[in-house]
Amino acid sequence: MISFSSLDIIIIVTFFIVLLSIGFFTGRKTTSEANDYLLLGRNVGLFLFVLTTVSTWYGGILGVGEFTYRYGLLSWFTQGLPYYIFAFVFALFFAKKIHKASLFTIPDKITELYGKKAGLFSAILVFILVSPAPYFLMIASLVSLIFNFSLILSLLIALILSVSYLLKGGFRSNVYADAFQFFVMFVGFILIVFTAYFSLGGTDYLSSSLPAEHLSLTGGASQAYIFVWFFIALWTFADPGFHQRCYSAKSGEVAKKGILISILLWALFDLLTTATGLYSKALIPNMSNPVLSFPLFAEEILSSGLKGIFYAALFATIISTSNSFLFLSGTTVARDFIFRLDKKQDESLLKKYTFIGLIISGIIALVLAYLIPSVIDIWYLLGSICVPGIILPIISAYYSKIFIKGKLIFIEMIFSVSISLLWYFVRGNFKDVFLLKDVEPLIAGLFVSLVFHFSCLILSKK
Repeated sequence: MISFSSLDIIIIVTFFIVLLSIGFFTGRKTTSEANDYLLLGRNVGLFLFVLTTVSTWYGGILGVGEFTYRYGLLSWFTQGLPYYIFAFVFALFFAKKIHKASLFTIPDKITELYGKKAGLFSAILVFILVSPAPYFLMIASLVSLIFNFSLILSLLIALILSVSYLLKGGFRSNVYADAFQFFVMFVGFILIVFTAYFSLGGTDYLSSSLPAEHLSLTGGASQAYIFVWFFIALWTFADPGFHQRCYSAKSGEVAKKGILISILLWALFDLLTTATGLYSKALIPNMSNPVLSFPLFAEEILSSGLKGIFYAALFATIISTSNSFLFLSGTTVARDFIFRLDKKQDESLLKKYTFIGLIISGIIALVLAYLIPSVIDIWYLLGSICVPGIILPIISAYYSKIFIKGKLIFIEMIFSVSISLLWYFVRGNFKDVFLLKDVEPLIAGLFVSLVFHFSCLILSKK
């Protein structure tokens, strides 16, 4: 049973008030000009670039807690290391190129090189991938846990916390709100790790209290299982948030250095979250619901006041991602659907269109979160189906040696997404069939995409 003191509630409510105040205050300077509203005038410096990039990366914090509680260091080995590797590659080989393109969205680039059909289909995939539904659900779960509100009311609060200041302030409000939340999330997890260290002990306590596999990088998992997670991390190249921040950076060098610095800070934050998960497993070894491993561990280890700060950190970690994904989703609706359907294509109307896009995206996300009340199910479904259709088109868009024609790319996108979707449904009904049992839908779609893409390259050269 989790209980909260008046001091805890005051700290959490104060966090919400400060967050909204920063969002509204910084948004006052935002104009209707597209570059300013959507990308902060393409003038984001290194400091803000790093803060918003780091904070946006960790929305699934409750899932991180569950994974670490169940599997120990395997969580870092599959959810951290592969992403550092691909982010490093992205920084070296893509950041400057994306900044130089000076566009607004991923579908802008796809449309420019492959045509309108491919651009529209990529916009659909991006819109699905950046749905803030999983993050709304996590915010709502915490709000319901603390204030004992219904799921519907908690989801509405999640929407308000994420969208309210974005309507007026756009990307400027998004960036400054994320910067504030960066510090809150680090402070909260530093507090709980230091408290656990001085209350329970260090590595000696963990090694004597945890199962041996929890302290192994592979955690007893098969090579195939680990290999799948490394494949899933390829999503980094198609992450609309990465592209948006590169477009908004003051220079290509800022984008490159910003991502490299972010990798170091991700590693530090992963150290804190992994340690928290290990301590929770050591202290509460038979937890019935590991999704709540962080909250339940905080209940055991933190005093009044400190617990309020930690919960503020949990909210900051999730909201910093939900507001960024919501803005990306709203921008996709505005730029890649409404704007392209408008014959005038007047960029001065993009702010108005984004306002509409934010409302549409927010409502769809609320409905999705209510109908599929499982964060893991939402991630799995959306990622497995959409990611295979967009990774290779994006990579080949910036490297001419693997570029193929627009009509072929469009066929490749349709084909790979269809295979992933078909594999997902067939696998659900025939789990014991060879290959269906061991191969994830995402891997099936990626394999088809790779075979099709490089077959076209070989045939075109001949």
